[in-house]
Amino acid sequence: MAQQRHERPIGVFDSGVGGLSVLRALRAELPHERFVYLADSAHAPYGERGDAYVAARTHAITRYLRERHHIKALVVACNTATAAAIHEVRGSHPDLPLVGLEPALKPALAATRTGHVGVIGTRGTLTSAKFARLLASLDGHVRFTVQPCDGLAHAIERSVAQPVDAKETETEALCERYIHAMGAFGTGPGQIDTLVLGCTHYVFVEPELRALVGPDVYFMETGEPVARQTRRLLEGAGLLNTSPPDGAMPIRLLTTGPVQMLTAAAQRWLELPAGCCASVSAPNLEVKLASSA
Repeated sequence: MAQQRHERPIGVFDSGVGGLSVLRALRAELPHERFVYLADSAHAPYGERGDAYVAARTHAITRYLRERHHIKALVVACNTATAAAIHEVRGSHPDLPLVGLEPALKPALAATRTGHVGVIGTRGTLTSAKFARLLASLDGHVRFTVQPCDGLAHAIERSVAQPVDAKETETEALCERYIHAMGAFGTGPGQIDTLVLGCTHYVFVEPELRALVGPDVYFMETGEPVARQTRRLLEGAGLLNTSPPDGAMPIRLLTTGPVQMLTAAAQRWLELPAGCCASVSAPNLEVKLASSA
């Protein structure tokens, strides 16, 4: 029996495992949907690549997810890929419901009480024309301190294989360096009281960031707003699945890099079994199931 369109999976992709934070929010908002997640870890980090390279990967992955997994919608769970390629992908796939990410500046504008908002993200995101337009549209409303965090997303990827109780980690050192470079955090006059997490990876170092900025600073991330927007698009297109999935595995996690890294991240952050994970070969993204997790 042919699969109905509303029963098809939602595609989700990121340059690595950081987009699992968005997938977590999507699963909470859309419990009856199937998902195919692809981590392009062999080509990460996107934030330190050029726009043309990121756009090419985004187009290749979109085609792969459509042709091999017959996705009904796509969530680009990567700020850098959204900035570099979202408009091109929409033009190439006008029939595909598509959701991208952007740093949560507008919600931060509504949340701040001191009028000073911090933004952390990859250099690729924060130097993009898309981000510049977003920032310019809010010029004069509040003060924004923008901090590129070179190497942090990649360090978070590597940290998956490290013991969680390691005394001193690369991610902690990088968080400390970049947060201290931004100035004073808190609720006092002129202090940064709202921090925008402009990369999906950063959600997974919230404890480290919280220890540095204190208990009163608002954190703004994009997982839940993206999940709500995805629901709205599916409802509008008549593609929302309202019955629990049966038969095939409701979630598949794929990576162009080492499957062990994805497996560790899925188990640590989403409590998903190793059997959900597989590797895909690059650059053609042909499926290659992992022989072991």
